[in-house]
Amino acid sequence: MYYVQDEYVYISERTLKFIEDTDQPAFFKDVCYKFQVPNGMQKTATVLTRIKDNLSLRPNAFVLKVLDYAKNAGIRLSKKDIGYYVLNSLDVLSGKASPLEVIECILEDKKNGISRLIKTEGKASSYDYQHINEQLNYLELANLIRTDSDGTISLNILEQKTIDVFIESLNLPLFFSFSNYDISNKQSVSAMHTDWDFYYSKLSDASNEFSTSLESLGILTEPTLEQKVKKGESTIELGDEGEIYVFNYEKDRVSKVNKRLANKVIALGKTKGIGYDIQSVIAEPGDRLEFVKYIEVKSTRRVTAPNLQDTEWCESINITRNEWVAAQQHKEFYSIYRVYFVRDNVLIHVIEDVNQKYSDGKISVTPMMYRVDYGSEAIDRVLGEKSNA
Repeated sequence: MYYVQDEYVYISERTLKFIEDTDQPAFFKDVCYKFQVPNGMQKTATVLTRIKDNLSLRPNAFVLKVLDYAKNAGIRLSKKDIGYYVLNSLDVLSGKASPLEVIECILEDKKNGISRLIKTEGKASSYDYQHINEQLNYLELANLIRTDSDGTISLNILEQKTIDVFIESLNLPLFFSFSNYDISNKQSVSAMHTDWDFYYSKLSDASNEFSTSLESLGILTEPTLEQKVKKGESTIELGDEGEIYVFNYEKDRVSKVNKRLANKVIALGKTKGIGYDIQSVIAEPGDRLEFVKYIEVKSTRRVTAPNLQDTEWCESINITRNEWVAAQQHKEFYSIYRVYFVRDNVLIHVIEDVNQKYSDGKISVTPMMYRVDYGSEAIDRVLGEKSNA
């Protein structure tokens, strides 16, 4: 998320991208892609031990290749299988065993009814599998694997293109080399950790291939507004997938109350400066039936839905000055629709009367950018100006 350099904390390149595109699986794909053993996130003693043991691996790429072999062999692997045969195997971590050799070993053990587990004397099983579970959770958040109902792990074949990018990196040299550091020198070790943090904060060269489609999340989308325009069904402005989803939702909601009012649902996402994406109507029985409703759409993609029962849960979105002015101006008739494209589902969190919720302290609004207007009287000096002499 961030890195420290010269005693200053900087937001990472990857985090800036996530703030821009809100593609959570793409964020975790890049995190998983750059992860390696050894790495600079561990304690110095652990890093030194792994370097001395000649460990060198991209474990996530290895796991995906093993799962690919398992799929082709018609077998299903559990977290414990992946933990024992891959993530806790010194032969694998040191590059002595290939994915094919691992799957052959698994097949042989299953044929003979042998079940293997990681077990550390004097420790609970949670100790042995903590880091394994964390690593697999990251792959799941990246939308590359799925935990099935029986607890087994399978590839998300809807992400095959990205999976192939991972697998192709398996035999490449590690992106971050520890050979340039003197592990017996404290200053060199400190520089190693600093350099690692900077390296890991940067986007990988493959990051532009990691975008997450709705199809890869298992969401079957309706015809887009663009497709409808091509068919002559609509002349409304086009927006992103979130706006399209909310537009279709509003059309359906309003038409169920009064079909005549459905034409009052207008997509305005491409209209600059008005502060909202969709103009709709209240469409509730009573005097306010045709009152105008203004909707700003903020969409994101992720694997899991937010847990609203979690008291620690908090979400952030970015809005423009025009959107905030519109919220203040239209008050109870202005809403933010937060659209979550999650695995096999679409959720909308509706925040109505944003201005009142701000007044009530239910939301906070923080200015993140300021426009500075100035004239010639503010200029102290001009550098690089050529003399007319």
